[in-house]
Amino acid sequence: MAILTFIGAGQMASALTFPTFENGHEIRLVGTPLDRDVIDGLRKDNFHINLKRTLHDGIKYYQVEEMEDAIAGADVILGGVSSFGVDWFAEEVLPKLNKDVPVITVTKGMIDREDGTMMTYPDFWKSTEAGKDLNMNAIGGPCTSYELADKDHSAVAFCGTDIDTLRYLKSLFETDYYHVSLSTDVTGVECAVALKNAYALGVSLAVGLAEKREGIGAIHYNSQAALFGQSVREMRRLLALAGGQDDNIVYGAGDLYVTIFGGRTRKIGTLLGRGMSFDDAMQELAGVTLESIVIATRTARAVKALAKNGKADTKDFPLLMHVDEIINQGKAVDIPWTAFETETIL
Repeated sequence: MAILTFIGAGQMASALTFPTFENGHEIRLVGTPLDRDVIDGLRKDNFHINLKRTLHDGIKYYQVEEMEDAIAGADVILGGVSSFGVDWFAEEVLPKLNKDVPVITVTKGMIDREDGTMMTYPDFWKSTEAGKDLNMNAIGGPCTSYELADKDHSAVAFCGTDIDTLRYLKSLFETDYYHVSLSTDVTGVECAVALKNAYALGVSLAVGLAEKREGIGAIHYNSQAALFGQSVREMRRLLALAGGQDDNIVYGAGDLYVTIFGGRTRKIGTLLGRGMSFDDAMQELAGVTLESIVIATRTARAVKALAKNGKADTKDFPLLMHVDEIINQGKAVDIPWTAFETETIL
């Protein structure tokens, strides 16, 4: 039995208590400053108010000020913050960690630099004084929290620089319904899964456009499929720019597939497609964490910087550029369909 301390009681981290607890490990779930109500509820009856699932009886729950008690003696630390908590994790959590204890995170996203290159969150945390000696790893792939909690078959990738650490982590997490591949291509895996939020917003525009024409509930799969295909094409090009292995596109495409079927990103894309302005859509979804806005903005900014340096062409990313126009320039949805057309001669 190992002791696993999860820092962040968000939906994905909390869902990961299911396979790990069922594997016989001691699970300690620590809330961030934003999770106080979640932890209070879990302490009462094990029901997670956001995940809408009852966690296993026997999991230990901690408020943020009790974090050091939860970390003491842990064999693994799991970071469960959203992309909005990346700096908090660096400043408030990393200094408390033992360099001999591996860290694995579920936070998806990347940070763009001035030259257009993208930095993964594990690399960002490793670049800090507190994180430079830590063994940082991450989880990527198509897996929604509620379906994992319901034990639907889920296939993900654990990535990090040390394969032995990854094998150890896999032994703790993998079950007959949670399937884990391993990769030392951190940039490739993290880039692929980060991009899905931006493009899921783009695909969801088609949902809103159909509803604008024919009423709420109308669905046309041709337009969604076209945007999905264009998204995979652009994600693959971005993966190449980042220096990730091409095969990692399976994690990004799979994650894109599950994301467009529900959740926050689908909501914002649908509202925009219906004709609502970005500001009004954000107002309607006030209080909802929208990581898609962050990653779309950062990725578009990175592509523009690379283009300025002659290392990319914005014309290769018409869907991304249009999403950026919508959320950062206030433009109306007007899918650039002809820009997606290609001509292939063998």
